Amino acid sequence: MEPQDENTLHRFNLNELQKQAEIPPKFLWPKVDLVGTEGVFDEPLIDLEGFIKGDEIATAKAIQLVRTACTKHGFFQVINHGVDADLIQAVYREINSVFELPFDKKLGFRQKLGGYTGFSSAHADRFSSNLPWKETFSFGYNSNSDVIDYFTSTVGQDFEHVGRVYQKYCEKMRELSLIIMELLALSLGVDRSHYRNFFEDGTSVMRCNNYPPCKNSSVTFGTGPHCDPNSITLVHQDHVGGLEVFTGEKWVAVPPRQDVFAINIGDTFTAFCNGRYRSCVHRAVLNEERVRRSLVYFVNPKEDIVVRPPEDLVAGCSRVYPDFTWASLFDFANNRHRAGLQTLQDFFPWLLSSQSKVPA
Repeated sequence: MEPQDENTLHRFNLNELQKQAEIPPKFLWPKVDLVGTEGVFDEPLIDLEGFIKGDEIATAKAIQLVRTACTKHGFFQVINHGVDADLIQAVYREINSVFELPFDKKLGFRQKLGGYTGFSSAHADRFSSNLPWKETFSFGYNSNSDVIDYFTSTVGQDFEHVGRVYQKYCEKMRELSLIIMELLALSLGVDRSHYRNFFEDGTSVMRCNNYPPCKNSSVTFGTGPHCDPNSITLVHQDHVGGLEVFTGEKWVAVPPRQDVFAINIGDTFTAFCNGRYRSCVHRAVLNEERVRRSLVYFVNPKEDIVVRPPEDLVAGCSRVYPDFTWASLFDFANNRHRAGLQTLQDFFPWLLSSQSKVPA
């Protein structure tokens, strides 16, 4: 890992690096990962309005679409989700005031090693190669969180209004995530509230992504190919776009729509459903001329929750994954491993090894 001193991190000021003719070698990705885009994601959007209102026909249609998508690739998109368009635009507008701060100021609230909140540039505080061409600003959120206080105490007193906007947005993300959990439960044939109960008190992570233009976009990524280690992820893209999903043995672009939220199934939910649904393999490509932004809400259960599928999904078949807590997977993915395509597979040997070292 790179040292965290400010002199080192200054080498990863993307606003300066984008002015150079060539990007630093640490941002270059292996050719095996630099596979081109071969199409456009064109599966049906899932209309949540009828499901939210309890319409049986609309609910049955939504259940079928979710089941098909999650079995195939772990990705779907929803409309009529109840999040106001003006709020979404306000969130994008307000985050400008954070990303447009001087780099020194942003380093003042940078993400600490082993942490997950604050500012990060290219994740240079964690990794030393295959760096992503992006800046991030992240913070935790649960039903008791005071987002306004986080902004004023971390970024500055002038950011009270920004915190107020993000407080409202996170509240809506929490509401939407619980609706999605109910829909996922029904699509799996288990009690509607089964998964919701695990997530009502969890601490999720709100992350804002800033992808500066990159003249060498063909040799690097905004975010490289990976599966999210958390349960589900709610993503909103700005009008530039760049999200891509791996399905049908090829990469397809997900066109941005301002009235749509994209939903990724993550590794933890894959374990929660005994492997019935796939973790979504996705990436973010860059634009050579335009800044891209995205809003990402990572949904997590409480740290001490034991991740275990319901009996209905185990009856007549074997368990795909052993029990584990979200805290242990988070520790592994955040501090000991780089999230990729095999995080779960790499996690369990480490978990068994660490458990065997605990004194009896």
